[in-house]
Amino acid sequence: MNLPTNAADKPRPAWLWVTPLAGFVVMVALMGGILGYSGTLAFSIAALMAAGIAGFTARKLAIPMLLVAAMSWSAGKSELNPGLLIKNRDRAAEYIFGRKIADEEHADLLAQAEATAAMSLEAEAARNIQAELGLQPGDQRPDHYRDLVASETDRLRSTLSLTDWETKVSAIATRLARDRKGGFFPPETSTKSLRLYGDAILETIAIALWGTAIAVVAAAVMALLGSHRSLKILSSGQSPLRRTLRSVGVFFTRRGFDACRGFNEFVLALIFVAIIGLGPFAGVLALAVHTFGVLGKVFADALETVRKGEIEGVSATGAPPMHVLSYAVVPQVLPYMVSQSLLRLESNVRSASVLGLVGAGGIGFLIDAKLKSYQFQEVATMMILIIVLVSVIDFLCGRIMARLT
Repeated sequence: MNLPTNAADKPRPAWLWVTPLAGFVVMVALMGGILGYSGTLAFSIAALMAAGIAGFTARKLAIPMLLVAAMSWSAGKSELNPGLLIKNRDRAAEYIFGRKIADEEHADLLAQAEATAAMSLEAEAARNIQAELGLQPGDQRPDHYRDLVASETDRLRSTLSLTDWETKVSAIATRLARDRKGGFFPPETSTKSLRLYGDAILETIAIALWGTAIAVVAAAVMALLGSHRSLKILSSGQSPLRRTLRSVGVFFTRRGFDACRGFNEFVLALIFVAIIGLGPFAGVLALAVHTFGVLGKVFADALETVRKGEIEGVSATGAPPMHVLSYAVVPQVLPYMVSQSLLRLESNVRSASVLGLVGAGGIGFLIDAKLKSYQFQEVATMMILIIVLVSVIDFLCGRIMARLT
């Protein structure tokens, strides 16, 4: 017995699939080889035309062709060129690990170190003579001042043994060689530097904590106005006026979230630094505004997904709207809200670490200063501290979420 067949189940002719692909190949060859278009531009235009053809022949090919067009165009616009990584691999290695100092440079470094050590002795001698004569920085120097400084310099030099002098010069030469070598390794590990970086890291954590805390509280409240489901609880009723007011409230609340997260924290930090001046408070406000926009949308979306059964069950008891939210809505979304808040805290620690580049506090200020002075080893130390900090925060957040789930 022959069973009826559905026309939609019949295999489509092969030419329907081949036509857009063949058109794509032909158009690439035409525009790239004959018209002289760039490869990415030829690919994007040809893919667009192939997508149009596929819309009439094989619709399943339309979306892949559109993706090819978008990726080809964006590759040209962003100037993707993986070959540059291979071409400049030696430069990258030199920048990260430093360059090798030639043998002839060592003698120059030693001479420079001796001159630097002599200048430091002369500066110390000048301070001693000024203190002995009771001179202030702006006072007139006596005629024999230079002779006194030279004599004091010779005295200080005589107090140093040959071994002490060579040790002093060697230490200066080592520092000069490290600066000339460049690179990020080995990182700076002096106690003084680590203490300075530790204080900056603590300021970064404070900025992230307060920026996140302000945003979480504000977003949790405003998200109630950005969700149709929560507004139906707060303002029940199906009259046209109530439905209109709810829709208007959700629309404008969501657009407010869009406006707050529409600017990067870096741009917001620039704005707040211009308004209130330099300092970590500008970084707190920048993170708070941006994070408020992100979490507001996330929390509002979570409220839209709550199950109606719990809401109807609590409402049936005659509970007021706030009790319905507290007992039927919050328990459903609280784990998700906590998870997203902790994720944003981790992200804000990373963001706070660069806000100092525009004067908004944190360790970014030190990173900017050290990069400009080519002290890459110190930058490497701060980067390692940031990585360790983010890892610790990620571990702690994971432990917190494990207790909540």
